[in-house]
Amino acid sequence: MPSFDTVCEADLVEVKNAVDNTAKEIGTRFDFKGTSAAIELKEKDITLIGDSDFQLQQIDDILRNKLAKRNVDVRFLDKGDVQKMGGDKVKQVVKVRNGIASEDAKKIQRIIKDSKLKVQAAIQGESVRVTGAKRDDLQAAMALIRKDIPDLPLSFDNFRD
Repeated sequence: MPSFDTVCEADLVEVKNAVDNTAKEIGTRFDFKGTSAAIELKEKDITLIGDSDFQLQQIDDILRNKLAKRNVDVRFLDKGDVQKMGGDKVKQVVKVRNGIASEDAKKIQRIIKDSKLKVQAAIQGESVRVTGAKRDDLQAAMALIRKDIPDLPLSFDNFRD
């Protein structure tokens, strides 16, 4: 029975490389000299540190640019709130999404069920497995998921015939 998995996973190696390149650019740019501008990655959390909200926005722009160059979708990033640190410093935690949330998985399942395609969707942890009798039906399901859920950076793995 042909099937595929719908997943939401960022390439964490490329994310780490983009963060490292951003840190290098922060160290060399003239407008960041003598400031507390910094960026660090801990597991799946990226912490932006700066002197002001404007500086955080600049660091975020650099990071998004580096991620785009490395073919990592910026929709994986979930920005947190700007928090005050000691003195004039501010920080912002940006989470890297990994896995499909249960509400989104249910939404994908509902879309497939309502489409009247001859496929079934089953939630398996942080992914959704779609099975069907024909390859064409599975490809139609992929197109449907891409069209109806544009805000998630979904990819399709384990396509089996």
